Amino acid sequence: MVLNYDCQSFTKKLSAAYFLKKKGIFPLAPIEKTQGKQLACNFAQEIRRVSMIAIPVIETQKVPISYPHGITLYIKREDKTHVHVSGNKYRKLKYNLLEASQKGYKQLITFGGAYSNHIAATAYAGKVAGIETIGVIRGDELASAVPHNPTLSFAKECGMRFHFVSRDRFRLKHTEAFKEELANLFGPYYYVPEGGTNALAIKGTEEILTPEDTDYDFITTAVGTGGTIAGLINSALPHQKVLGFPALCGKFLEEEIKKWIHGSDHWQLIHDYNLGGYAKVNEPFIRFLNDFFRQTRIPLDPVYTGKMIYGVTCLIEKGLFPENSKILAIHTGGLQGIYGMNQQLSRKKKQTLDYEQEIS
Repeated sequence: MVLNYDCQSFTKKLSAAYFLKKKGIFPLAPIEKTQGKQLACNFAQEIRRVSMIAIPVIETQKVPISYPHGITLYIKREDKTHVHVSGNKYRKLKYNLLEASQKGYKQLITFGGAYSNHIAATAYAGKVAGIETIGVIRGDELASAVPHNPTLSFAKECGMRFHFVSRDRFRLKHTEAFKEELANLFGPYYYVPEGGTNALAIKGTEEILTPEDTDYDFITTAVGTGGTIAGLINSALPHQKVLGFPALCGKFLEEEIKKWIHGSDHWQLIHDYNLGGYAKVNEPFIRFLNDFFRQTRIPLDPVYTGKMIYGVTCLIEKGLFPENSKILAIHTGGLQGIYGMNQQLSRKKKQTLDYEQEIS
């Protein structure tokens, strides 16, 4: 099967010369392989195996699409970790919930928006772990919209309580004054930042790559708050290059990621495939996702992994990977967001993702 898309319909044409001159990262030549498997085995032996939820062995699928230049694409199905706490959300919450429990916290407070994967996953994981969850939600107008919002409805069903704040107030979520205000309202709580990224989250995302992943030349992932790519950078081998595709506009992520990594330089963020911003889509992109599912039976969310796979596809077609490269794309889950996206697209009478029923 061949997947042919004109990448110019999504974003500006980015030639190899443009990347070489402006980005300083292409051609994407992997570092020479050195002691890869032994390093991976040593790393794997250090992993502590604690779990709040039993998860299956993670499947890696070869994408059954004929790409040019002998390139092969594989997808690590982290979305299959758990139906409600999937992908990077399981990894990020794993050690945080263990820490909260060990320190005797009875409740956890975290933050998110109307269709936040993190809010949904935290609500369910907290329920399983026996820790009460409170979600500080961006947008006080959403207080009356919970019954009509699939993400917030699910979180409420899992027992999460909500604290709705204005967007201006939400921007203060990192300040000590705001945290103290929450403590006065709710009492002692375990703090998890928006998106779930902190030191314990990185510890979890470092476990995504395993000894079975040593033969890949490139590891690719979507980027939200930077926690997943930081873990991948820390655990990738010297011959592997990690490519991140941010879902957000802005260049601030590089500095955020550097706070969590161990000085590696074998990584790069590629900012050209977010379609104009967080959760923004267009009809050609929706068609791409639908066609990809029809050919592979792999569902992609439209906010994170879908844009990453689209970006990887465009880079392959532009000839920016070396011949015969093996690429491992990390599916970070987020499929619950498809319901909310389809809801919004339907209101606008736009084409929707036609595999919603497949993930129900």
